[in-house]
Amino acid sequence: MTPTQRRAAVTAAAAAALALAAAAPATAISSYNSAPAPERTEVGALVVSYDHDEDPATPERVDWVCSGTMIDRDTFLTAAHCTTGWPTGTDFHVSLDQDVQAALDAAAEEHPGDSGAVAAAVAVEGTVHDHPDYPGPSSDTHDIAVVEVPADEMARRWDFTPATLPTAGQLDALGSTALDDTDFTVVGYGTQEAHRGPGGHTHPGGGVRMKAPTSFNALNKAWVRVSMIGAQDNGGACYGDSGGPNFAEIGGERLLVGTTITGDSPCYATNVAYRLDSPGARAFLAPYTDLP
Repeated sequence: MTPTQRRAAVTAAAAAALALAAAAPATAISSYNSAPAPERTEVGALVVSYDHDEDPATPERVDWVCSGTMIDRDTFLTAAHCTTGWPTGTDFHVSLDQDVQAALDAAAEEHPGDSGAVAAAVAVEGTVHDHPDYPGPSSDTHDIAVVEVPADEMARRWDFTPATLPTAGQLDALGSTALDDTDFTVVGYGTQEAHRGPGGHTHPGGGVRMKAPTSFNALNKAWVRVSMIGAQDNGGACYGDSGGPNFAEIGGERLLVGTTITGDSPCYATNVAYRLDSPGARAFLAPYTDLP
């Protein structure tokens, strides 16, 4: 999902998860070759509370909008296009709930009109740090951000083991031949691929942590591309999965090698992930976490 699709991401994530939940099961990632991911407790949802209508008499809105990953006890990694462009006063939170949409629905029913209580019931508030050079050129958009959250509060609410990052240039060192034989997995809370209905294409579902297998497609300076083609036994990412992890099994270890950024708009073919072994990503992350 590109920066120009930021509002589309909010609409697709929130509208699909909220308005379409009654019409379709609450699922995420693709509807094909995917499965729930309750074991991936390091993967979470970015939750925002924001003023959606500039009317002080109405409460702020609280939505999950993107995905992300805990890379240490107090650092949540996501995409910069998920955390920029919001109204002044927007608050950012992290939830590691398996079904964040159900949690939001329950909290809204328990705390009607109280957006602060809804957000606090579901997630932990944090401080956002975007890459200072975002948005950059297409060769490296610097589409990366972290949310610093209180470690004690995160540990009190959820049991998780932070993801392991790759070493510098690890994907380059492997090369295309080895990567072709590498198992990739995408995880996130996003909506399903495009479904055709009476009103045109929609992206149903969303709000539940899911996973799907993918396979290596191409490697660029800042990007790792993976195939989401169902006929190749792959699943894939869609709207709301931005910022979420792309794992690779390398040397018997699950590594967080990229974060979902963009892909084809129907969510059928290719997921484009921001490489985390690149110099630019590592330089940004160094002040916030220990790098391997």
